Parts: sequence; structure tokens; C-alpha cells
Amino acid sequence: DVCSWYRPKMDDFKLTQINMVLLGVEKLDRALPFYCDQLGLSLRNRMEGFAFLDAGAITLVLSEPLARSRQPKNGAIEVVFPVQHVREAHAALLSKGVNFIVEPRNVSGPFWAANFLDPDGHLFSIFGNE
Repeated sequence: DVCSWYRPKMDDFKLTQINMVLLGVEKLDRALPFYCDQLGLSLRNRMEGFAFLDAGAITLVLSEPLARSRQPKNGAIEVVFPVQHVREAHAALLSKGVNFIVEPRNVSGPFWAANFLDPDGHLFSIFGNE
């Protein structure tokens, strides 16, 4: 084959980055205020059943079709937001109505974390220095 030198070998193939994470949500109209107003993420785009949120290097996509197609709707997944100071971020998010299920705590050395759920029960944490 003339082009065999050009094609990468299958054992050389690897996935190197994630650019999008989809979360199944029951109702976008219920989920969006949580993500935009309480967490402060910006809405990039919205189309029927989907909302695309700016989460830095990753686009967080809220998807009604995914929630309808998967059972159980949420599982063993945790989305982590890095923050400079967990206690400060915790206080700021509390003031916006975010309900934490685990208060700020030391998890290892100088690192702290706190956990909360979105309206559909997905697990989130903030992680960083105290």
C-alpha cells in the first residue's frame, strides 16, 4: 500500500484530552439557573434539549436526551472545580444558595474539599487550599 507509511499504527493511537463533559438533566429550565446563577458558569449556546456552558478548558453540556437514555441517570462520577481557597469559595457559593452535602474539610496535606449536588443529583466538589 502506497500510503501505509502515512497511517498511524493502531498501537500508536491514544486519547490525549477531554474537551466536553455531558451531564444528563431532567429539565434544562431547572438546571440552568443553578449552573449560571449559583455557580457562575456562562452559557455559550443552547439548542433543543442541550445547553453548552463555559467551564474553562472543558465545555460542560447539560443534556435532556442523555438523561432520558441512561438509567440510572447519575452514577459514580464527581466533577471537581479547582479553587484557590475552599473556605472562601464555600462561603461565596452558600451565599448564592448552593447547598453543600459535605462541609469544607482537609482531605490531604494542604488540600481541602467540600461537596454539593446539582438539582439532578450529580456530585460536585470544590478543591484547593483551605
